[in-house]
Amino acid sequence: MHTDSPLIDIVVVGIGLAFVFGALANRLKTSLLAGYLVAGVAVGPFTPGFVADPALALQLAEIGVILLMFGVGLHFSVDDLLSVRRVAIPGALGQLAVATLLGIGLARLFGWPMGAGVVFGLCLSVASTVVLLRSLQDRRLMETRRGHIAVGWLVTQDLVTVLALVLLPPLAGLLKGSTALSTEAIGVTLAITLGKVVAFVALMLIVGRRVIPAVLHYVAHTGSRELFRLAVLAVALVVAFVATEVFGVSFALGAFVAGMVLNESQLSQRAAEETLPLRDAFAVLFFVSVGMLFNPAVLVTHPLPLLATMAVIGIGTPLTALLLVRTLGETWSTAALLAVGLAQIGEFSFLLADLGIGLDLLPAMARDLILGASILLILLNPLLFVGLDRLRPWLERLDVHPVPEPAAQVAEPEHEGLPMTHLTDHAVLVGCGRVGSLVAEGLLHAAWPLLVIEAGDDTIERFRGRPVEVISGNAADPAVLQAANLPEARLLLVAIPEAFEAGQIVEQARIANPSLRIIARAHFDEAVEHLDRHGATVVVMGEREIARAMLDHADKPATA
Repeated sequence: MHTDSPLIDIVVVGIGLAFVFGALANRLKTSLLAGYLVAGVAVGPFTPGFVADPALALQLAEIGVILLMFGVGLHFSVDDLLSVRRVAIPGALGQLAVATLLGIGLARLFGWPMGAGVVFGLCLSVASTVVLLRSLQDRRLMETRRGHIAVGWLVTQDLVTVLALVLLPPLAGLLKGSTALSTEAIGVTLAITLGKVVAFVALMLIVGRRVIPAVLHYVAHTGSRELFRLAVLAVALVVAFVATEVFGVSFALGAFVAGMVLNESQLSQRAAEETLPLRDAFAVLFFVSVGMLFNPAVLVTHPLPLLATMAVIGIGTPLTALLLVRTLGETWSTAALLAVGLAQIGEFSFLLADLGIGLDLLPAMARDLILGASILLILLNPLLFVGLDRLRPWLERLDVHPVPEPAAQVAEPEHEGLPMTHLTDHAVLVGCGRVGSLVAEGLLHAAWPLLVIEAGDDTIERFRGRPVEVISGNAADPAVLQAANLPEARLLLVAIPEAFEAGQIVEQARIANPSLRIIARAHFDEAVEHLDRHGATVVVMGEREIARAMLDHADKPATA
């Protein structure tokens, strides 16, 4: 099937098959990412039937990376980045160095020259930003210290990748064994590259910090939600484009800095909500495009080299990260999270491999090994996180924590067999962010028996020593809701902002306890209707409550 519109082909077929295989993956209790990758393999050039345009798909995927990194930046401030620099910078540099050395050793076993080994090692050392961030977001860890360390680690890797992409062409002769090399030329290239990066960051922190929020505040005052959404997307895409074309910085890093600058604005939360649907859609296209690059024949033609490549990425890198993070003073839980999250490679590895092949530094076989290892490890990565969830209680016992008070009972996250709470006639609070924290304090002040469901580890620490039970996990998981003993509860408060996920929670809760009083929050009229349909007793919309409060404080009109 081919039409005169390859862009439409990719979007329609890619999204359609991603939904089909994603639904199948969900049915099989595995990660949705696996379904998206299989969809990509199905429309790739190495399988029969419809073949999409891989180059066009990668361009669409790049938009997904831009929007994802912009969204991460919206929840990440300069202070957050600086607070983890002691761990993220030396840890990432050490991990890159060790993984590169392992890659060089593997390349030498393949009989490749040293130059090929250096490029191959770099390709095996850079984790996929999209995969790791998606895993953190699914577990609501972006706002935790562990999430901040992971983001700082990725930013450091991104900067090193930018330098590698710029320096490989002038260093190609040396890597091939040529002695005709100008040290001065390399020094100039390095100085120019670093200067451009510094200039971009300085421009964004000095000028962008004032201009971008001012523009969005102006657009917000027009009252047009459509125009505001367009302005946010324009900021993300234009800044990323300028960062690449003018300053030589990657799209991902440019978008991240733009989001981080906007983080200081009061509109950051609204900007994040407005871009979320597009971020999700393009993230799906990213995984479809990665799947399109995979040639399944490599499983037969080069099985042992492929397994060896996977071992470097899936064993060597995680062990290195684990030891480095522990050496730098972080907990076993943090070290294990980073280790599992970095056990894969992605988009930047493909860029480095293409450049290396184009410079005649890498053999074509390297691309198949890199792509094959990437696809298989991305498929395996969600299973590693499941294993990490099961090991978490043991890891927490290894960490040095204050002895928890008996009242603060913590259940391990997101798996079957959670111990059910013994509370009855209690209140269950889902989500403990800015709104949920205020709700929790109010419930405690009113002497409610309280159980909180939240994925972030900081919530567990916050309630230690207080009369609160905490379940760490996703409340949309039936096993987590079952552990909350909803049939014996009197009140459920759903304080998370995601209307779709909140609807799933409300629907399951209503089935578990038809008489339960359920109070949920919403940000717009469609969300109110959605939650009402799924069984919420009361839906509180922020804008309406603000309006009512304003009217309560307004004076009555003068009577004639």
